Amino acid sequence: KKCGLKIEDMVKSRWVYRKLRNFRAGIEAGISCLKRAYGLGRCTWRGLDHFKAYVWSSVVAYNLAFFARLRPT
Repeated sequence: KKCGLKIEDMVKSRWVYRKLRNFRAGIEAGISCLKRAYGLGRCTWRGLDHFKAYVWSSVVAYNLAFFARLRPT
């Protein structure tokens, strides 16, 4: 049997529960897109500085593509 409180018990407001659920879904969708389309599932660059540059460039590319989709024509 599981211990502790259910999520519904911790969040009394249905509105807050929906906001938190949608926020988490959005975060997970962004991570999934970064892993699937921008190669963050596996980093082939060696060293911490190279790893940081790899992640930074992937996130910048994702954000540029995302903002390009938001731009009204």
